[in-house]
Amino acid sequence: MRQRIAVVGGGPGGLAFARVLHRHGHPVAVLERDAAPDARPPGGTLDLHEGLGQLALDKAGLLAEFRVLSRPEGQAMRILDPDGTVLRDWRPRPDDRANPEIDRGQLRDLLLGPLDVQWGRSVTRVVPGTRDGVLVHFADGRQETFDLVVGADGAWSRTRAAVSSVTPHYTGVTTVETSLDDVDTRHPDLARLIGDGSMAVYGVNRGLVAQRNSGGHVKVYAQFRAPLERHTNPDPADVEAVRSGLLALFDGWATPVLDLLRHGTAFVRRPLHVLPVSHTWPHVPGVTLLGDAAHLMPPLGAGANVAMLEGAELAESIACGHGDPDDAVRAFEERMWARAGRWAKITTAGLERLVSPDPAEALALFDQVQPS
Repeated sequence: MRQRIAVVGGGPGGLAFARVLHRHGHPVAVLERDAAPDARPPGGTLDLHEGLGQLALDKAGLLAEFRVLSRPEGQAMRILDPDGTVLRDWRPRPDDRANPEIDRGQLRDLLLGPLDVQWGRSVTRVVPGTRDGVLVHFADGRQETFDLVVGADGAWSRTRAAVSSVTPHYTGVTTVETSLDDVDTRHPDLARLIGDGSMAVYGVNRGLVAQRNSGGHVKVYAQFRAPLERHTNPDPADVEAVRSGLLALFDGWATPVLDLLRHGTAFVRRPLHVLPVSHTWPHVPGVTLLGDAAHLMPPLGAGANVAMLEGAELAESIACGHGDPDDAVRAFEERMWARAGRWAKITTAGLERLVSPDPAEALALFDQVQPS
C-alpha cells in the first residue's frame, strides 16, 4: 500500500516536491493555509540557478516551460555609489542561462499545474508517533493522519516543532519593501537607472536595491541595521510617515536613487530572521522539513533554489525507492543538512558584507560572484 503523504506549504519547495511526486504517479496532499493562489501578493522575482532551481524543474519536467517564461536579461546587475556614480555594470551574454529571473507568481502557477491543492487548510500542530500515523491538527478543529508529513511551511513553520525546538532569531538587519508599477511609462528615468535587471547602492550599514520584475513592475528594498521592535514606529500603514523616515535614513544620497522611495506606493517592513547555520535534528519517523522550515537563511538568492531541489530530490527518493521509505527520508536529511549548511554559511557571510560599516565590502562581494 502506498504511503499517505502530505506536504504543508504551497511555496516553491513544497510545490516542487508535490509536482515531482505527481509526475511519478504518486498522490500527495498539498496543505496550504492561504484561501486561494492569489490570496496575497506572491512577492518579487527569483533567479533560478542551473544546478539548483532549474535542476528541480527539470526533475519535474518543467524546464522547457520555465525557459519560455524566464527573463535571462534580468541577470543584469548595476552597482551605484550613494552619489549616483556607476561603479559596476554587469550585463549577461545573450546565451547566458545560468541564473535567469522569473516572477514568483509565474513560478507558482507553473508548479501548480495539475496539482490539487487543499486551499485554506491552516495547520496548527503536527504530532508524530500516533497509532494511525502522523496526526495533523488544523485551525478549524479538524484532524487528519498521514504516513509522512513534509514541512515546507516557511520561516514560522508549524511543522518544525515536531522535530526541533529551535526558532528563528533576528539578524540585526531589517528590510522595508516598496514597489513601482508601469515604471517604463510612468518613471522612464528610473527605468533606465535600474536597467534590465537589478540596481543596488550601498552605504554605511544600509543599502537600497531595485529589482525589475515582468510587466514594468519594480520591487525596491531598503536594508539597514536596526534594533528589532515589536511595535514599529511609525505605523507601517502610515505610508507618508514611513517614506519620510526612510528618506531621512538615506539623507544625502543621489536624488534619482531616493526617487525610488519617493515614488513607492506602499511599504512593508520585514525584519530578517534566520535559523542557526548548522540546524539539524534527531530523525523523527514520519516527519521531515525542507526549505525555510529546515534552514531559514538570509534572502540572497539561495533559499528558494535550495528548497526546490530538496523537494524534487525527496520526491524522487520516495517515488523511485524500493526499500523502507523512512530510510529514504533519513538519507535525504543527511544530504539536505550538508548542502544547506554550506549555503547558510555563504548567505550569512554575504549579509554581513552587504549591510556593513564598510560599503567597499559589498562591492568586493559582487566582484567575487559576478563574471569578469
